[in-house]
Amino acid sequence: MRHRNQYKKAEETRVRRFVIVILVIAAAALLFVGVRIFRKMRSGESVVPGTAYADTIRHDGAFWSGSPDITAEMLDPNPYSRPQKVLTKIDGIVIHYTADPGASAQNVRDYFNNLATTHTTYASSHFIVGLSGEIIQCIPCSEWAYASNSRNKDTLSIECCIPDDTGVYTDATYSSAVNLTAWLCKAFKVSPDHVIRHYDVTGKICPKWFVEDPSAWETFRSDVKTQYEKIS
Repeated sequence: MRHRNQYKKAEETRVRRFVIVILVIAAAALLFVGVRIFRKMRSGESVVPGTAYADTIRHDGAFWSGSPDITAEMLDPNPYSRPQKVLTKIDGIVIHYTADPGASAQNVRDYFNNLATTHTTYASSHFIVGLSGEIIQCIPCSEWAYASNSRNKDTLSIECCIPDDTGVYTDATYSSAVNLTAWLCKAFKVSPDHVIRHYDVTGKICPKWFVEDPSAWETFRSDVKTQYEKIS
């Protein structure tokens, strides 16, 4: 009986030690994750649990070989243009136009940011391509932008600036939009066939050029596919 009791106590001791080891490992893992999240928050990176790209994407675009030149100017978190809703998947790229002739990418970015004060509408975009081809990112790729209505939840959006009422992009804007779209498709494993217009979501005349001239839209998509194939 004494040996049986000793065996039982020894077994209980082993179980307790095993449980303690598991708890220590779990605590260490939680501490490690907590430190990473804290560092990301301090650095300004987005923190999105469950999305692999949240740990790899850099908002300046430098993580991908051959990426376009992107300037990161994130909007201040606010309910009107950067609600910080988690974008759990990316299944398309949506092309837009600003409908504000002559406005620069910086003008558009600042307009989005100012909605936190004016409260006039809900609007934003992940990227803005300017008249000279400059690219500003103002929403992290791991968050919603208020750009594409029912497709906000699974797409990235690109606003393109226009020089006049025709809605036709400058050559520099067009070239940058093609390169950016192709790069995003490659970076997030989105088929170029999933590049769409805002018009395709809601019927809104946006982008005007690509709605009024379907052949121009097909050329744009073809150019995106060509550029996509060039990215290794």
